[in-house]
Amino acid sequence: MIKVTGLTKRYGDRTAVDDLSFTVPPGVVTGFLGPNGAGKSTTMRMILGLDLPTSGTATIGGRAHHELPHPLRTIGSMLEAQAVHRQRTAYKHLLYLAQTNGLPASRVDEVLGLVGLADAAGRKAGGFSLGMSQRLGIAAALLGDPPVLVLDEPVNGLDPEGVVWIRTFIRRLAAEGRTVLVSSHLMSEMALTADRLVIVGKGRLIAEAEIGEFTRAGAVVVVRTPEAASFARRLERSGAHVGLGDEGELLVTGMTATDVGRLAWAEGVPLQELAPRLASLEEAFMELTRDAVEYGVAR
Repeated sequence: MIKVTGLTKRYGDRTAVDDLSFTVPPGVVTGFLGPNGAGKSTTMRMILGLDLPTSGTATIGGRAHHELPHPLRTIGSMLEAQAVHRQRTAYKHLLYLAQTNGLPASRVDEVLGLVGLADAAGRKAGGFSLGMSQRLGIAAALLGDPPVLVLDEPVNGLDPEGVVWIRTFIRRLAAEGRTVLVSSHLMSEMALTADRLVIVGKGRLIAEAEIGEFTRAGAVVVVRTPEAASFARRLERSGAHVGLGDEGELLVTGMTATDVGRLAWAEGVPLQELAPRLASLEEAFMELTRDAVEYGVAR
């Protein structure tokens, strides 16, 4: 398990991470989401001991990263897939990591096979595509067969087959009981990969819950009626928030479909459609983070 408690990181007068607390339990995929500048990368770097926190703690299995006797056997990570010497072959890159961490050379061939790079073992990393570099980065993260994994944008640069592969692979790792933290900007991919989400903005925790809770929280009730304008006013007087869809339908939040139907019946309003609709993860994310975007477009 990864546990972040009161984690804070300041750079001069700028606070990148602000009293952040959350957990990453084993056995599920935890998605780590937030707008640009939300503090995700800084948080992951502190978990991995690459940056020192101003205050607070980040532990892996109850220990800080610098307290781990064999870090690569406890936590594997990929923060920057192309941070590899360009003249070093894939095999030599992984062999160097294995030798400096007391791992057998046979493990290098195993992880190259796991990520589909067995045939590229002798090729120099400088000639790799972005997708191949991603696979090499994942191989390095898996080298010590760690129970904890931290992956930043693991599907970046992968073709459709590669995206399906890494999604399935990540879920399989979690199903084995490992702790898996995945950061991504791809909402559609997170919706298919993650079991739970941690969402941050401006360095602070916005929400932490199972993924279904986010989509349910952003649910709307779609209402079609020939008396849309007057019924919208009645709904708002009852405490609902009402938006207008592209085809003139009412999009109601803050009230269940049952309650909307009861109000329509009580007011004698004819309904052509009354249907609850779950929000997509993207819609729920945009709603949650609309006040936490560091650089937004003019509206």
